[in-house]
Parts: sequence; structure tokens; C-alpha cells
Amino acid sequence: MFAGIPTGDDGSEHIPDKARATNSKVRILGISVSLSAIMLFVSLQGWIINDVVDEIQEDLGNYERVPVWERSEWPYITNQSHGYVMELGEYGVLETENAWNSTHHFVSFELPLSEGGAAPNGVVSLAVWLPDVPPGVRVPVIAEFGPYFDEISVDTPSIEVPGTWLGEMIIDQILPHGYAFAQVSVMGTGRSNHCMDLMGNAEQLGVDAAVTWLGTQDWSNGAVSMIGKSYDGSTPWQAATFGNEHLKTIVPISGLIGVMELMWKNGSSEARAPFMHNGVYGSYGIDGDQEDIGNMCPDYIIGPGTGVAAYMWGGEVAGTYWEERYFLDRVLQNYRGSVYLIQGMHDWNVDPHMAVPVINQLIDAGIESKGLFGQWDHDYPDRPDYHFDRSGEGRGREAYPQMVRFDWMQDLLEWFDWYLKGTGEKPGLFVEIQSNKGQWRIEERYPPQGMETMSLDLGGQMMNIAGTTTILPNGNFGPIYESEPFDEAVWISGLPRLHIDVATATLGGQIYALLEDCSEEGICIHIGHAIMDLRYHEGGEQEQTWIPIFETINAKMEFFAIDAQIEEGHTLRLSLASTGEDYLPASTSSIVEVSEGSTSNLLIDIIQPGDKILFDPPTCTHQYCLDWLDQ
Repeated sequence: MFAGIPTGDDGSEHIPDKARATNSKVRILGISVSLSAIMLFVSLQGWIINDVVDEIQEDLGNYERVPVWERSEWPYITNQSHGYVMELGEYGVLETENAWNSTHHFVSFELPLSEGGAAPNGVVSLAVWLPDVPPGVRVPVIAEFGPYFDEISVDTPSIEVPGTWLGEMIIDQILPHGYAFAQVSVMGTGRSNHCMDLMGNAEQLGVDAAVTWLGTQDWSNGAVSMIGKSYDGSTPWQAATFGNEHLKTIVPISGLIGVMELMWKNGSSEARAPFMHNGVYGSYGIDGDQEDIGNMCPDYIIGPGTGVAAYMWGGEVAGTYWEERYFLDRVLQNYRGSVYLIQGMHDWNVDPHMAVPVINQLIDAGIESKGLFGQWDHDYPDRPDYHFDRSGEGRGREAYPQMVRFDWMQDLLEWFDWYLKGTGEKPGLFVEIQSNKGQWRIEERYPPQGMETMSLDLGGQMMNIAGTTTILPNGNFGPIYESEPFDEAVWISGLPRLHIDVATATLGGQIYALLEDCSEEGICIHIGHAIMDLRYHEGGEQEQTWIPIFETINAKMEFFAIDAQIEEGHTLRLSLASTGEDYLPASTSSIVEVSEGSTSNLLIDIIQPGDKILFDPPTCTHQYCLDWLDQ
């Protein structure tokens, strides 16, 4: 452990009361290490970086784990297209008969007859890469499960070829430390049979069968991890629902805790929601041959109808289609491993409510968990070009390039060492959260505990500056409110709420709320948004009823997670409309009348930065970052 950093009874690092990385100076073996000097060594071609890491290790001596609040002064490789580990592994990849050094396997399992299609003969297709370890040495497995292998539409011609987005990095950098890597096609995709079940029961059973297979091979030590982004970040949640003894840790990156939760928020529907099932993934696994009959599964057939029904009525109308595809409750009940949860706070594809307040629910369930929440979009934490290209003003750009985490691959290695091998030091179990202005800090939970709540009433502290109090249906027409300029800086954190009294013309209606930070020059940037179908105005899953026109209801809206620093002299602007972003108009469109006053409030939670551990990550020296900083 590091001197001066206390540990708990379980050996994990505790966060010191105060830590500031910005002014720290780390010395290694009595020699100050300079980032600029190290960068002279860096010239990478392809996957292999041994020469670079060798040079770094000459300066480092024996690398020891660096606390996150001290990493800004350490010589991570920061000018490439992604992060790198700081330690070379001792093993090469075990050569096989193909050019990619992989082996292909089919895993058979029993599917319930009720699943139709290929039942009862389920078959999962997967590929494995092994390290060239001495005979008898067993290794843990890191696996990525998803629908994108062997699919021409996403340019992955064979599952035996490592994915450029993640597989190449793991094989090149982590496998040499004594890890196997696997790529697994979910049901109905690639060479796995059955239908494209879109995360339903058949897919979940296939995922569990593959985890068991990976954990019971004669080369395996029995410990399996799952990692991936987006769809591939959702399959780890599926696997964790079973409580499979082999699944020791998962790393979901912008993954789904539930399918309906991806596309609906308080009964409001995204534009893609009604056709997501067949329109996006329906063609996967269908290639025109006689085996396509195996894709004719009940859930595949009813999928589009459930999407349209959810849009019309806001939830599950009949059956258990959506219930079957909700994972979090079963994870909290059954899973006994750990979770390294990664989420982009500006993810347009998988909104941050997949991680916030999920991280706190995991902690409260006793699941050892860490969070990494940066102001990037639908991305990995260490991609400087994607982070820049996919961000914009009010959409993460203000946090660039500090959002790029070149220490992430080393962080993954240390996480896997502990949870798959039981070696090294136990990682710190906390949340690393970045503000919209780029500042990183440590929180024990997120949203944090013990925050001050600021209440701003509509028509009072939030002055009506435009529009009436009427929200017209099916358009961006509604009142706009703005606060007085703040006389000191304010740091908003967590889940702001808008509790607003409204009356409707019919039993329905929808409110979209946009929250902006406006400068003294009148330039406003997006900091957050919320949406609600008023049939779900209590904020839960239970549809409500009321008497239109005559009865006032209080809509308890909650914004997607926000971590925003508002400067002194700036104002908050709140714009209300019937829809926004990529959401559909309500299926029950209605004129909505806002009641201003003490019962209609914008509620924001405030942190005090002087009480927090602030830190800087390793400085990005990629050309994208340098070009941006030169502007």
C-alpha cells in the first residue's frame, strides 16, 4: 500500500480526507519523472508496444499501483488513440491454425420449447484466445458478448477476428498477463442459432451457458469477467442475473439495466422505441437460407407490437415482454461478484440513468462496485478522437480534453488482477465523476450524500421571461423561466428535480424540460433535460388518473444525471415544451397549463468543492487534444 493512505479491514484503500493531485510531484526511486521526457520514447505501430513500455519501466523501476489522485504526474502513454497498460506481461498469445491465433467453439444448451425457433437445441458460437502459459497453468477469462460478430452489416466478417474496438486491446495488453479472451455471439447472430431475441430469455440463457463453458474448460481457473459497450455492455447485466458462480466481475460500459428503460422515461417514448426490435436488429442472423426458420420465435414476432403498445399506453399492456428484459432487480438479488460501472454523462444513445443512481443501488446491496462517469458520449473512456468528434457545446466539449482517461487500461488490468486472480492490491471502491467543466473528483456514492438542496419556485426565483404558462401539444411551445444571476459559483450534482403543478385539457399530456447555463453575454449551453408523460406524473411505473381541467396534479419530474459547475454571474434557464431531443410527442397529446408559485419548484442539489477530493487525470497529448488546446 502507499504510505499515508489508510486501508480498511478488507484491505481496500480508503479515500484520504484531503487529496489534491494538481500540485503533487511524484518521485520514483528518487528521480522525478517528466511526461515530456517519456513522450520522446513513444512511437507505436500496430498492436505491440513492448519497446515503449520497456523504456517507461526503465524509469519507473517496479511499477506500483498509483492512486487516482496522483496519476497526473505519472508517465502514462497519452498521445495514442487509446490507453495502454504500464506493465508488460510475460506471455505471448498461443498460436493456432488461423492468422488471428483464435479457436472457434460451439456451446450447446437446452432452450425451453416455449421459446420456439431452434428450441430445444440452443447453440452459442464463440472464439477464444489463450496466453502461451506453461502446461498446467490455468487462467481467468475476459469475454465480450454481443450481436456484432460475424455480421456483414457491422464489418466483422468472422468471430475469430478480434474486434478493433476492444478485443485487439485486450489481446495485446492484458492477455500477456495471463488472461484468456473470448468473443461470444448472442442468440440469432453470427453462427449462434435461434432468433435475434433482443435480450430476452433465450439470449439470457445462451449467455449463461457460455459463461459456464468458459469457466469449466481445462485451461480456465474458473473465473470469468464480462466487458463491453452498448449492447455488449448489456450482456454482462444479463449474465449477472443468474448468480453464476463463475462470473466474478463485470464491466458494463453504457449498458442496459433493462430494454424498456433504454427507450422510455416516465412513460415518454424515444423516436426509435416503437420499431427498435425488428427495425434495428431484426435482420441479424437472417441470411436467406433454410435455417432462417429458426428465427421465427414468439418474442421476435410480437416485438414490434410491444413497442407500439408501450408508446400508446406507456408501459406493459399484456404479457411479460418488458419484465423479461429488465435485469437490475435480479442482479441485486442474485449476483455475488463485483461491478466496474462506466458511463458517459452525455451519452445520447444509452442515457446515464443506466448508471445513476444504479451505482448506489449496487453499493446498498453489498455488491463491491466502482464507477467511472465522464462527460463523454457513447464511448469508451480513453478515446481522444471520438470524445472530440462526438461532443459539442453543452454536450461535453467544455470538459475536453480532461475527459480522456489514458489510465483506463492500466486500471482495468489492476481490477482484473484482483477480482479474477486475487493478486495485487484491492482497487478503491468509489465513484470517479467529472463535471461539465472538466474537473474530476472522488465520491463514495453518486449522487453524493449530504448535499444542500436549493429550491427555486417558478414565477418567483425562476422568473417567467417568455411565453405564457401554457404548454401547447406536439411542439416546442411553452414558458421559459430564468433565475437571477448567481452571486457565487454553484456546483450542481446528481439528479435535479422539477416538481410542477399542472392542469391538463385531457387525460394525458407530456412535459419536456430543458435546463441551461446562461452566461452574462446571454450564451446558453445545455446542462440537462427531463421528460414525463403525465399519466405517470407520480414518477413511478403506476399509471395515474385525474379529472382533466378541474384537477391540478403535481408532476414529479427527475432530470437525467447532471454534474455542472455554474459560474458566478451566470443564470439557470428552464424551458418547458411538450417534447424535445429525440422524443416522440405524447400519444395522449393535451394542452398543459402550468401553475406557478410555491408548489412548482426546480430542486437542485449542491456540493461544496472544498470538501471534495479533486484530481487531474494524465494529461492528453494526442494531436486532437493539442489542436483543441491551441485554439
